[in-house]
Amino acid sequence: MSQRKDTSYPKEKIKILLLENISETAVRQFKDAGYIDIKRVSGALGEEELIGEIGDVHLLGIRSKTQVTARVLAHAKKLQGIGCFCIGVNQVDLKAATQQGVAVFNAPYSNTRSVAELVIGLSIMLIRRIPDKNRAAHDGIWMKEAKGSYELRGKTIGIIGYGNIGSQVSVLAEAIGMKVRFYDVVTRLPLGNAESTRSLKELVSLSDIVTLHVPETGQTKNLINKSNIKHFKKRMGAATFGQLEAAKDRRRAPAPA
Repeated sequence: MSQRKDTSYPKEKIKILLLENISETAVRQFKDAGYIDIKRVSGALGEEELIGEIGDVHLLGIRSKTQVTARVLAHAKKLQGIGCFCIGVNQVDLKAATQQGVAVFNAPYSNTRSVAELVIGLSIMLIRRIPDKNRAAHDGIWMKEAKGSYELRGKTIGIIGYGNIGSQVSVLAEAIGMKVRFYDVVTRLPLGNAESTRSLKELVSLSDIVTLHVPETGQTKNLINKSNIKHFKKRMGAATFGQLEAAKDRRRAPAPA
């Protein structure tokens, strides 16, 4: 019985380029699988730099900053696949990649929880007017009053785009006592007590906080515009630039004799 021969391209000849500080874990996993020609770069490369590197690369790993243009792909004579270590793939010219038979894939769940937590954290900062008070404190003004500051509990968060990240925001928001409304062009199964709205206008009119989690496409460009911004709820009393300037003036005013 004849011995079975390997027909795959030798792993030691496959060149891998990882940009934008992709985790060392990825390098370790490639090496454990038998790949040895791996180059890891801490930052992104511009178009000319990438053209200089891409000629004999078989696999390219990037994040969201690196732009893989048609011109870059034209110089990628051996490229087989591009891994986007992030949610989107809009940084790659997909048409040119398809024409050259280069597979492009992403990591849609890689940082969903991190982004969702950041949205909740920023919401707390904004609704409690922390940026205003931080600025005032740096100007020597102690804004201890609670006027115009609110809790998230009981407020309504409106989520535009109820995909991987939007649905995670929904779960976290409801866990801290918020009401959740969402709008998506695709029918989505709501999590928990979240409710869908029939239109973007309805969503923004009901929401105290609005967060967007949609891809950058022609359909989503200028999604928030004159026709729907007028339907947003009125501000709940955040300090204005004029109020801060007035507070400064009061502080500078000489004490009465």
